[in-house]
Amino acid sequence: MEQFETFLGSHLPSAPSFHPHYENSLRQMLIGGGKRFRPALLLGVVRAYNPLLIQSAYHAALAIELLHTYSLIHDDLPAMDNADLRRGIPTLHKTYDEVSAILAGDALNTYAFEVLSNAPFADRVIVKLIRSLAHNGGAEGMVLGQAIDCHFENFRLELDQVKMLHIHKTGKLIAAALQMGAFIVGRDDMAQELYDFGIDLGLLFQIQDDILDVTQNEIQAGKTTNNDQAKNSFVTLLGFERAMEEANILADKINRQMTSFDENLQRELSPTLNHYINRHKD
Repeated sequence: MEQFETFLGSHLPSAPSFHPHYENSLRQMLIGGGKRFRPALLLGVVRAYNPLLIQSAYHAALAIELLHTYSLIHDDLPAMDNADLRRGIPTLHKTYDEVSAILAGDALNTYAFEVLSNAPFADRVIVKLIRSLAHNGGAEGMVLGQAIDCHFENFRLELDQVKMLHIHKTGKLIAAALQMGAFIVGRDDMAQELYDFGIDLGLLFQIQDDILDVTQNEIQAGKTTNNDQAKNSFVTLLGFERAMEEANILADKINRQMTSFDENLQRELSPTLNHYINRHKD
């Protein structure tokens, strides 16, 4: 992942002009850190089946990180979560203004597909990657989840509805990372299995975030916490103890799924997943 960080640093969006902070606004959240969870999953699949494609795969890993970062910038806006802190630094609308944050998110969204279109893969592979990222990050994926999340603030949803919300808002982009890794190495036969695994992983990731929102302070989390009272979070719906139970059930399911993967894939995904699967217990 250190090499990926170097790649990211050398492929930051560039837009020189006389605007006093536009270019900086495009870069601030990218260089401000982050888990790089989605790139790590994509690169793990590639390393498992064709390590020679890692350098090329950095383009796809960056594309998914760009799209994810745009979603965080918009998620933090006053019209949505109204958060002051992200990745340990002030959010863009706090550093600059709402217009700058909106436009930076828009720019990173489109730049993701520019980066992906320039990846050194066959055109047929690039089309699959673009389709996966657009479908799972767009109208039927992450954006749908965000729309449901915002519209139903202060309205209690049923558990199945909350799961649908978070499968779309969080799960689908994580699932896309694994699916895109399979496409890169020509393992289309595994793409659906990895995608389904990613949906479960994304749901666990969200339940854990909801738990950490009430157990960590802003310094520990690196972002605004205790901000979900009006949201349909798992803790708000189920209470802390039942949310922990749901997380434990999903973590056990994911661990069982991991054992069904071949040794190469287990070896490459385990360092990333072991760090996250049980983070709600830390």
